[in-house]
Amino acid sequence: MEILYDNYRTKIKKQLLSELGLKNINQVPTIEKISVNVGVGRHKENKEYLQEVRDDLAQITGQKPFERHAKKAISGFKLRQGDLVGFTVTLHGNKAWSFLEKLIKVVLPRVRDFKGLSKKSFDKKGNYSFGISEHFVFPEINADKVKHIKGLQVNIKTTSQDDSIAKKMLESIGFPFKK
Repeated sequence: MEILYDNYRTKIKKQLLSELGLKNINQVPTIEKISVNVGVGRHKENKEYLQEVRDDLAQITGQKPFERHAKKAISGFKLRQGDLVGFTVTLHGNKAWSFLEKLIKVVLPRVRDFKGLSKKSFDKKGNYSFGISEHFVFPEINADKVKHIKGLQVNIKTTSQDDSIAKKMLESIGFPFKK
């Protein structure tokens, strides 16, 4: 599934170079990394749930997830320093492009009542974040065997420092933004 990356390198990058008025092909933004996160919330003591999250995230991304622990205690959330708060996977290079292609062509069209992603989810530094409320839209997950529905947070870090340029780059590779 490296068709998207090859298409980006050969055609889209040259097209963006002229559209954005850049002087050098290396100035055209690209995907630096993609991180996929799952929070465990109130299930932090349920070992079966934690193992299910680990397995599902590993199936979705193709990489073993890394445990994230609380940096400080927050009594309002009954959270102590060092408590497990979630899992994360960071994808670079071909794995990131492969995941992005699967996301655009397979996963997002399977989301129920999908009308597009918000254009307001940029962070003023060229990075884009969005959530997926049901993890079983990924083809690797068998919906019949799912015991708990989990939400995912996907963060796409681009080499651009400008939201409008990053948005143009994501649109050019086929990102389904709301019209």
